[in-house]
Amino acid sequence: MEPETEGETAAETAEEIAAQAAEAPEVIAAAASDFGERLVSDAERVAQGVMQPWNAWQLLIVLAAFALAHLGRAWLAPKLHRWMRGRANWPRWRMRYAVTLHRRLRAVLFVALLWLMVAVLRQLDPSGGAAVLRIAANLATGWLIVALVARLISNPLLRGIVRYGAWTWITLRILDLTEETARLLDSLAIQTGDLRLSVLLALKAALVLGVAFFVARLLARSSAHRIESNREISPSMQVLAVKLSQLLFYGIAVFVGLRAVGVDLTGLAVLSGAIGVGLGFGLQKVVSNLVSGLIILMDKSIKPGDVISVGQTFGWISTLGARYASVVTRDGKEYLIPNEDLITTQVVNWTHSNNSVRIDIDFGTSYGDDPHLVRRVAVQAASGCGRVLAQPVPVCHITAFGDSSVDYTLRFWIDDAKAGLVNIRGDVFLALWDAFKAEGISIPFPQREVRMLDGSALRVAQTPAEVTAREGRDR
Repeated sequence: MEPETEGETAAETAEEIAAQAAEAPEVIAAAASDFGERLVSDAERVAQGVMQPWNAWQLLIVLAAFALAHLGRAWLAPKLHRWMRGRANWPRWRMRYAVTLHRRLRAVLFVALLWLMVAVLRQLDPSGGAAVLRIAANLATGWLIVALVARLISNPLLRGIVRYGAWTWITLRILDLTEETARLLDSLAIQTGDLRLSVLLALKAALVLGVAFFVARLLARSSAHRIESNREISPSMQVLAVKLSQLLFYGIAVFVGLRAVGVDLTGLAVLSGAIGVGLGFGLQKVVSNLVSGLIILMDKSIKPGDVISVGQTFGWISTLGARYASVVTRDGKEYLIPNEDLITTQVVNWTHSNNSVRIDIDFGTSYGDDPHLVRRVAVQAASGCGRVLAQPVPVCHITAFGDSSVDYTLRFWIDDAKAGLVNIRGDVFLALWDAFKAEGISIPFPQREVRMLDGSALRVAQTPAEVTAREGRDR
């Protein structure tokens, strides 16, 4: 197809969508008006039915049942609460359901009373004349079951959506309004070529996708638990496998959910390609971090638990995410370092091939101390610290003859850099101090002596009285 033809087709499609969008308010208004008229007529029919004496008596029975349930809750709730406080050793899930039952006690009593009254009226009138009471009992039972089941969802927002959505569907189902509601929602639609998008289709897609995502989340969590419990897989490969499994499950959920509601995915190919190009330019850093994260997980250069230094940041890797690595320092701070920085900048991995880390300590002693004794005492002092490894053994070397001291370097190894480096340096320095004090080894410090010579400008500027006083102090 020629470019001009493609441009004309795109323009015609855009004009068609714009025209349908302009007509959409009128279509929605007409459908809403039609639904409103049917709803008013149904409301009038229900009102006329309620005005019947026997139906009015049933409504009074429902109100009486609610009042009795309210009074029963006021009497029974404190007793149930005291009984629950005596069950402190219960499992958490059982206590959670007990608390839910305590909160919904009035609804439970209301449902029980309604069904009891339905059974009594059925015995009194076998012909089944308690239609209003049965409808009220079915509605109350459905709402109660939804409220109890929704407690299984931990996310408050998702729990609210599921609860109110299920309540709406149950109410429409019991009142036999599902077909009319479905026709109304299906009439609110926009037609674009072969693709027809309606409110009903959007709700079905949201429902199916929600269920698919819920199943995908359960499968992802189960697979992640199995992967993380397998000790034969390295930590970095565990993270990579978990991320790939999540991507696979959620991708399948989206594909299956859209296909289940009848959405033709081939029609979205051109649109998804354009969106992909736009995202490629706008999200370069995000994509770079994602690719860098995959490279880090595949080459195993950094893995959870490694002790690293990036610039002025020193800590251990807590988690490896798709976009960043979480590095926790000794002071409790958590740095989120982008994966791209871990690839393009210099990173010191203290525990890349093994956990052993060598630490150097510099110190000096006076020229009057035996260097052989100093070296032996320094090695013994370092070996006495708890975190210092016995193998490789600590060593001490003379590095220079300084201006005021003989300079040494003490080298020792640890295998728990995650526990900190400054604290072990301080422990070894303190052990050196105690050992040198016990052996009489001195640690010199620079000393300077200033003498004023006869005839110097400073000495001449002094008065005879100042010179005499100073000489007296010197004597």
